[in-house]
Amino acid sequence: MGRVSGVVTDVVRNLRGAGFGAVREFCWRSYLRYARRLSPDPVFEADWDLLVVLDACRADLWAEVVAPDGILPVGTTRISPGGTSTEWLDAVFGGQPSEALSSVGYVTANPYSTDHVDGEALGYLREVWRDAWDDDLGTVPPRAVTDAAIRAGREQDLDRLVVHYMQPHFPSIADDRDDGIELDAFGDRPLSVWEDLRFGRRSRADVWEAYRANLRAVLDDVELLLNNVDAERAVITADHGNAFGERGVYGHAAGLALRPLREVPWAVTAATDGGGYEPPPGAERTERSATTAEVTARLERLGYR
Repeated sequence: MGRVSGVVTDVVRNLRGAGFGAVREFCWRSYLRYARRLSPDPVFEADWDLLVVLDACRADLWAEVVAPDGILPVGTTRISPGGTSTEWLDAVFGGQPSEALSSVGYVTANPYSTDHVDGEALGYLREVWRDAWDDDLGTVPPRAVTDAAIRAGREQDLDRLVVHYMQPHFPSIADDRDDGIELDAFGDRPLSVWEDLRFGRRSRADVWEAYRANLRAVLDDVELLLNNVDAERAVITADHGNAFGERGVYGHAAGLALRPLREVPWAVTAATDGGGYEPPPGAERTERSATTAEVTARLERLGYR
């Protein structure tokens, strides 16, 4: 806190006597200097057949969790094109011509797909959240995503497959203290864990451990997926990270060039379908035309339509 106060004091001292316009110009130039150091790395231009997206997974969290056992590679890091799922979806899928998406499949637990992914352009779209959202957990359990992705890998003729898990995004399915959220509340408000951290109701160490546990909770499913689909080059990454108070930011937000939000893992491996797991019969692909008025209304309340 003392360091932050010192920085604020220096800024105030340097700008004393300046008008609002000068202050605004100073802040804008400072932001631009910081933003230029975080040029996004392209996602679709990279070499991969399978892209496993772990929602809100910081690069340092990934390294901390996977390094000790060595089952999954730590890899390197890259700069995400966005600080939120919506920014990432718009940049990754929205920036591609239709012909580039026609052989791409997307299996997702993230409800923002409804407004930020063109299902007609994709070769295959499976929105797992439509039928597998668990209101008690406040999220989509990883196994539902794994099952849908394995079926897609085996049954669909695709050149590339993107599999988007909700973990380690809060609420943590491994932490009983995190209240789940209903689908119609997804995105409406910051989850209480960030408010608790901001106002000192929970410690950073406590929230970080819940974050770690939520990543561990999805890793068994990532391994299961990699052992039951074929991909010469599989990449494990994230759409964005999370801030734990860096520069006064908690959780994640759009439009910020902040390294904890934008630096994500980029772990390259391979996947081989050994046939050792058979997903149970599940819901067929949900057609976008089947979207109910109730679901549409819920997602419109997110403010992204």
